[in-house]
Amino acid sequence: MKASAFVYPWDVVGDPDAAARIADLGVRQVTLASAYHSTRALTPRHPRHRIVTARHSAVLYPPDVAGRWAGRALRPFEQTWVAGSDPFGEAAEALAGAGLEVHAWVVLAHNSRLGDEHPGTSVRNVYGDRYPWAPCIGQPEVREYLVDLAVEASVRPGAAGVELESCGWYGLAHLHAHDKIGGVGLGEEAQYLMSLCFCECCCAGYEGLGAEVEELRAAVRRALDPVWSGAAPGALGADVAGIFAAWRDGVASGLQRDAVSAVRSAAASGSGFQVLLHAVPWRRGVGANVGVDPADVLAHADGVVLPCTGDAAARAAVLPPFVPHRREGTVLAANFTVVAGMGGRPSSLVDDAVHAAELGADEIRLYHAGLASDQDLAEVRKALSHLG
Repeated sequence: MKASAFVYPWDVVGDPDAAARIADLGVRQVTLASAYHSTRALTPRHPRHRIVTARHSAVLYPPDVAGRWAGRALRPFEQTWVAGSDPFGEAAEALAGAGLEVHAWVVLAHNSRLGDEHPGTSVRNVYGDRYPWAPCIGQPEVREYLVDLAVEASVRPGAAGVELESCGWYGLAHLHAHDKIGGVGLGEEAQYLMSLCFCECCCAGYEGLGAEVEELRAAVRRALDPVWSGAAPGALGADVAGIFAAWRDGVASGLQRDAVSAVRSAAASGSGFQVLLHAVPWRRGVGANVGVDPADVLAHADGVVLPCTGDAAARAAVLPPFVPHRREGTVLAANFTVVAGMGGRPSSLVDDAVHAAELGADEIRLYHAGLASDQDLAEVRKALSHLG
């Protein structure tokens, strides 16, 4: 199975041994971040630093400020925490020099600074609270920004393809600094209800489908009321649930189609530039792995990257729904966390990858070559040698 490792430019820039070390794992490809959200990352082998703090969402290349983004309120933010004007380009060149195929890794609808500076662009829940980390993809200006960002951040010199993360709805769930929302358990249904957007654009969308917004709002609040007392949420009712599904599914599918089409149009004709989405096969999915309809997404994208860390049941839930809809060249990539300290199971990678292949996966992704310990990487090296 073809294997690709996720990498940040700061794992490579300034470390002359990084590219060869990653190639020595046995991977043939790297998925290199070109547009990424804020994070604090460990760099356990870098000769110059151990911690990199990306203070806000940013692109890791020089954006076309004078051209594509001139005069626009919504534009990508530039980074200052990696040396050089084009960390992605520098890292891509080093990785290609080690014999690795480079694909871009682009995070779209996850951007806290965008929400801080343009609060009206954020998802707003049923109680009126805004989620600054979650741009509302129903808003035309947000959608236009995301599609243009997808194009610019994907079709970079040295990139043979892209993986689009968060190309859909984002919601409540977020690895926030000093998080304090765990006092009341929110299961999958409550998370979904708390992720429904009631910004002006989405409310207009519901009304366009014949719904009364205040009735929808009341229904969602009634469903959530038991949660605050520790009980399970109530049911929305088929009609109300149908309104949300019709609006949100249409918006997400439209964004995904537009982004894939725009990226493919911008790539060199005949280059075989590959466009994948990080996804799960249920429409209510929100976050990094967006909810999709397998038949719909594989009608336009070249494949999907699916979260497969965990037990066999988790893999069985995400992989088989895509298999009947694959075409020639479709990629079904099983994504495994191989950082033991982050819940990964590098010592089980062989068994997990074999099981994923039995379920239909033809590639694997390894999260994350820069964050993993030496012991984790030794396990990865051994597993990929066994898998051939």
